[in-house]
Amino acid sequence: MMHVRVLPFGVLKDWLGASASTVELPEGATVAALLERINAGKPEARQASILRGIAVSVNAEYAPANHPLRDGDEVGLLPPVSGGAGPASDPAPDADAGSITLTREIIDAHALVAASKRGEDGAVLVFDGIVRNHTRNRETLYLDYEAYEEMALKQMHELADQARQRFGVRHVTIVHRLGRLHVGETSVLIVVASAHRAHAYEASRWLIDTLKTTVPIWKKETFVDGAAWTDGEPFPEGLVVTPPETNRET
Repeated sequence: MMHVRVLPFGVLKDWLGASASTVELPEGATVAALLERINAGKPEARQASILRGIAVSVNAEYAPANHPLRDGDEVGLLPPVSGGAGPASDPAPDADAGSITLTREIIDAHALVAASKRGEDGAVLVFDGIVRNHTRNRETLYLDYEAYEEMALKQMHELADQARQRFGVRHVTIVHRLGRLHVGETSVLIVVASAHRAHAYEASRWLIDTLKTTVPIWKKETFVDGAAWTDGEPFPEGLVVTPPETNRET
């Protein structure tokens, strides 16, 4: 037998328990077998929906249903994404190429934009995502963001690298807040610097759209009349891991 550590995130913490748990499985068991084990202990009505549309990570990397597990693996259960003491950052080796940061501090957009500019740039594009005061006609008090931090940083680095290669931009900075945010505060800042404005526009749009569907960050919104985890953007095809039990219509 082997043991794997299971980490639920977002709304799955409410359904499965907020803390990590250890699950015993036979040697050679796959991700699908683990999900079946987790699902089996839930009421039949809940089985049809609790794991629908989730992705799974193994040791902070996305994994398919047939991925074989090993003793000691860390398995993240990731619902569709919403798109430390100080900042948790992992700067790019070439600081001039940009930086990737998760932080619980207020994001200083002006300083980050100024730091991104170089003489060879013809454009600097800024996406500044801020907390609005309502969602679907419900008044918002504040948001709480959480992330699978190790995996989120890896995914954000990969996005920045892909944007530089795919669109030919020089600089990409991505900063995302975690913890509690109030109305008007910046939740995510993306800065793209390039010699050509068209490349910067394309890279900025691609970065925020892809971040919202692949980077494991979730938000819980507190309203004047209650609170709820935000429904995330569906994962891209190929990342969703759904065991047979959750494929049935109810």
